Amino acid sequence: MATQTGLDALRTRTIVDCDTMDEEVARTLGPFQDCTSNQAIAYGELSKPEHKALIISSVGEARNLLSRFPGLSLEELAVEIAMVKLALRIAPHISGHVHIQTNPYYSYSVEKTTVNALRIIQLFQYLQPGFEQSRICIKIPSTWEGMVACRTLEQAGVRTLATTLFTLTQAVLAAEVGCTYIAPYVNQLKVHFEPGFTDPNKLLPLCVAIQKYYKSINAKTQVLPASLTSTDEIFAMAGVDHITIAPNLLQQLSQPGSAPQIQSLFDSEASVALPLSSVSFVNDESAYRLAFTRDLHGASEEKLTQAVNIFCDMQDKLVQLMKSVV
Repeated sequence: MATQTGLDALRTRTIVDCDTMDEEVARTLGPFQDCTSNQAIAYGELSKPEHKALIISSVGEARNLLSRFPGLSLEELAVEIAMVKLALRIAPHISGHVHIQTNPYYSYSVEKTTVNALRIIQLFQYLQPGFEQSRICIKIPSTWEGMVACRTLEQAGVRTLATTLFTLTQAVLAAEVGCTYIAPYVNQLKVHFEPGFTDPNKLLPLCVAIQKYYKSINAKTQVLPASLTSTDEIFAMAGVDHITIAPNLLQQLSQPGSAPQIQSLFDSEASVALPLSSVSFVNDESAYRLAFTRDLHGASEEKLTQAVNIFCDMQDKLVQLMKSVV
């Protein structure tokens, strides 16, 4: 009998998603339910020489469609088309949602985020008519404006994920606006970009607290931790609703005999301080902003700002990639 892998063990407790835009990963290391991505993942994938033709065709299609989207640059539209094309290649290899993240430059605009999300839905239909909208999930940074946009989108039947989430305050609002998922970042984003940096305050316990809170209020929103850096962190999350894992960690988890005795934080009896079920922010922007600013004396807000900055840098690199073939 084949030795159980870490992925096998994890899948008995949690739905496993892949955090990549590499079709090969989805095809060979699955089965996965969802496939998540962001501007950094898209840039890493589109920088590969084998995608040169995809970039050229995306710019060509952007040229044809640009008149439909006033105020949008050719390169920005080409970036979105390229991300959708990569997602469509992965879709046949997974059973659930493909996730595309909105332009991080819109993180503080309700209107621009909403319009961007609806445009991404249109691009799926344009590139593959008949592709089920129910399989598309739009990732939106967890700013106040981003989550107000999520409320509008969810009411219009568009599934959303509140990403770059670092606090219970954000999680409370995400459930109130009806997000399909949230992605708490276990490690702040810069661990993946700053060699030698380790997050001194990993948010593994926060994921447990949020899931317990969501169960207590019967929220439909599911917890999908992201930004994990080790298999130990992943096994500590066994029992969470969903988990999204990067290719290098998927490779480690797929080795025979990589399944330890799982020690999950979801199995511990440690009591978790939950917000009161009556706490509400959805109609009180100032109370939300203050609670978020006060979290960890401003450190959580700093993590969100840092993540938006990194994603904007990656958006710039994607735009440059498109400019290189214009």
